[in-house]
Amino acid sequence: MKVEIWSDFVCPFCYIGKRRFEAGLNQFAHKEQVEVMYRSFELDPNMKRDGNPSAYDMLAVKYGMSREQAIANCNQVTQQAKEVGLDYDLGKAIQTNTFDAHRLAHYAASQGKLAEMTERLLKAHFTDMLHVGNHDTLADLAAEVGLNRDEVLRVLAAGEYADGVRSDEQEAADLGIRGVPFFVINRKYAVSGAQPSEVFLEALQKAWEEDQPLTVLGGDSDAALCTDDGCIVPAKGEHRS
Repeated sequence: MKVEIWSDFVCPFCYIGKRRFEAGLNQFAHKEQVEVMYRSFELDPNMKRDGNPSAYDMLAVKYGMSREQAIANCNQVTQQAKEVGLDYDLGKAIQTNTFDAHRLAHYAASQGKLAEMTERLLKAHFTDMLHVGNHDTLADLAAEVGLNRDEVLRVLAAGEYADGVRSDEQEAADLGIRGVPFFVINRKYAVSGAQPSEVFLEALQKAWEEDQPLTVLGGDSDAALCTDDGCIVPAKGEHRS
């Protein structure tokens, strides 16, 4: 069973949603048979790499609220993060363009390190207050999860894996995804937003049950039926007609 998760590394609910999804997955009886794939989504493709205002000021301008209201909203999000074991300080988080971070994630996927890289990038932004748009920072983070730092710098400088990011974003548009996190299960069911863990568990169970072959009930599966070879008669000294 496959779960695809569209998310962005500067989306506070994406990290919270990741933790809630993981909690639901850990309760799922068949979790070892679930493949999780992270997909790219940019909340603000036009964001500059450097010199952006604080999260408080950005929210105030974007939603037409006061800075005090923006701080209150961020505090509410911080509390939700704390409930799933995450330590946010949104006022200090460095606002940046995430396109290169997504390119790095695609490179990490090619090296079998997508899950580790995704987790490290989210933690870097929300907990460690690191600049996830800076190439040297990205290379350091990649090295922490076992990737070659020099190779990562080369990949980033060369602009590699841009097509992979754009492909994910186009696929999101085709699926009608307008916000993240967004979870797609077996391309049949979707969960939008950082839902409670029980919502994810229920969705996983439903998708699993519908994906399984029929279970034959009633004892002997060959009793009283006909095939191309003849009919089986359920009687002593069973014979075919």
